[in-house]
Amino acid sequence: MSFCDKGQQMSMYPRYFQEPKVSYFLFGPRGTGKTTLIRKLHPDALWVDLLQPELERSLLSRPEMLLEMIEAEPRKKTVVIDEVQKVPSLLNVVHLMIEKKEGYQFVLTGSSSRKLKRTGANLLGGRAYRKTLHPFMASELGEDFDLGQALSRGMLPLVVHSLDPRSVLDVYISLYLKEEIQAEGLIRNLEQFTRFLDAISFSHGAILNTTNIARESEIKRSTVGNYIDILEELLLAYQIPIFEKRAARQLTSHSKFYLFDSGVFQILRPKGPLDRSQEIDGAALEGLVAQHLTAWCDYSRQQAAVYFWRTRAGLEVDFVIYGEDSFYAIEVKNAKKVFPQDLKGLRAFLEDYPEAKAFLLYQGKERLKIGEILCLPVVEFLRDLIPNQPIGLNK
Repeated sequence: MSFCDKGQQMSMYPRYFQEPKVSYFLFGPRGTGKTTLIRKLHPDALWVDLLQPELERSLLSRPEMLLEMIEAEPRKKTVVIDEVQKVPSLLNVVHLMIEKKEGYQFVLTGSSSRKLKRTGANLLGGRAYRKTLHPFMASELGEDFDLGQALSRGMLPLVVHSLDPRSVLDVYISLYLKEEIQAEGLIRNLEQFTRFLDAISFSHGAILNTTNIARESEIKRSTVGNYIDILEELLLAYQIPIFEKRAARQLTSHSKFYLFDSGVFQILRPKGPLDRSQEIDGAALEGLVAQHLTAWCDYSRQQAAVYFWRTRAGLEVDFVIYGEDSFYAIEVKNAKKVFPQDLKGLRAFLEDYPEAKAFLLYQGKERLKIGEILCLPVVEFLRDLIPNQPIGLNK
């Protein structure tokens, strides 16, 4: 198969995103395929592309021009505003059109809600849903999913579709995470922000300690907190909280931190002769599972969220999924065999929460049932992870 054929095949991968029937915001980091998805869903929509500088300038100076564009094409009842955060004042016009109840659906895409919040933009007061598009899930790629490639290059469609994924990731980091963030006025000192990115990459899959990050990057602790907020509001990173419901033991109080994609982590993480590849690979694997579980929760109809569990005595479970009909405890090990000590955290968790279903994910090939804990090859677990279906029970 030629690359062109392969690229066409990749562009046809189905996404689990379920579109609301009403107006909605669709947020997601650059490269997750928002524009491609919406063009496929609405090929005949009125498209307002704010990445076109001339159109952006015109609408900035005269937002009511959007009304004129809509009235000029009355048959187009779906209006897509791509990168809406670039002209927040358009949301007042959108609000007006929704209130008129003339049957329009507005699809408002963006890579950040930060600018909208910062400018006090009209977020439509609950008149539009908020949805998120994530990088690919393994089950969206089907047989084309390759764990090694996912760990090294990540799951961004922008990268998966590329002949040279490393170069694409390099450009993604330099142009988006650094220069564009600076151009938007979110940071003033690019050199300082670059040091922060180096330091924060060591926190991927770890409990967040802003004091250590500030010391290592030689930046004020308050600035580190602001930079973390920027990453989270651009959907480039997230924190998962401790699971505290009906706590029977003393628990840690700090959250765990993850970059949104394993490929972005691999590019940001400095590497040298003294770094252990097993440690880096382990963090990448845990992060890959984290981004899949986060997507599973967001795409599923039921309300569920991702947590972790860690006692002050050091017992830990990497992920706890808790929701209306979901209660799972999941431990991730970057090893080809299961050792008794690998199960300590899960066993302790099951003592406190016997209602939970427990899984250990590892790099081996065999499905094993050890007591109440089901040990699964991580490749199998990720390929079988499908929104609105039970976790780990598809066979």
